Amino acid sequence: MKILRTARMAIFASLAGLMTVTPACAERQPAPGNKAEMDALIRAYILENPEIIEEALIQLRERERASEQNQQAALIADNQSRLINNPADYSVGPDDAPITVVEFFDYRCGYCKRSASWTMALPEAFDNQVRVVFKEYPILSPDSEQAALAAIAAGQQGKYEQMHTALMQLDNTGGFGPQQIDEVAKSVGVDVLQMRADMQTAPVIAALEDSMRLGRDIGVSGTPNFIIGNQMVPGANRPAVEQLIAEALAELS
Repeated sequence: MKILRTARMAIFASLAGLMTVTPACAERQPAPGNKAEMDALIRAYILENPEIIEEALIQLRERERASEQNQQAALIADNQSRLINNPADYSVGPDDAPITVVEFFDYRCGYCKRSASWTMALPEAFDNQVRVVFKEYPILSPDSEQAALAAIAAGQQGKYEQMHTALMQLDNTGGFGPQQIDEVAKSVGVDVLQMRADMQTAPVIAALEDSMRLGRDIGVSGTPNFIIGNQMVPGANRPAVEQLIAEALAELS
């Protein structure tokens, strides 16, 4: 129905343009006195100008996309404090950096892995004007959730960044079990027994649940997913992320 309404509006606009430009021709057009006559006029116009349907569909998609983006921007704005001010989150870059990039990720996500070193290097790449906040978002498998809990628990020992980097470097496209997670933890100096105990504590579980809830609240549907200001960049779209950072910094200067 929306497509038909959009097409009808586009046709009306085109007809109005014709009537304005060619009044003599317009005078010869029968004035539509009822719905049947109007529908017949529209049908005739479509048959003579079928490209109007494609134009209407394009217009409809653009309007829907703009509406979705506006709605999502509003959700992000409403949850800004949860995104950048949660003391349970781990981050890299100066705490007082003027620009914050938030990444939602999954340790089994191949694109997350391929962009991990670039994400870590964002503060240095932008002269320490950027802080990157990490949001665990294990949506791909139960293995992902266990890895997320392990990383947060490693953070209790001051080893989050090391654990995060090592898990991102782990080849786990086919999945990974507790033994592999423990081996990664041990390799970066984490007390594995303490990590396992902390993975079952309320603060660690709550940190993961908060991150998951926040992602759902603002409409994160995949990983990686980056938030800069009130804008979301789905996927490992480096140019888009860097452009938004550059634009945000330019506004501050």
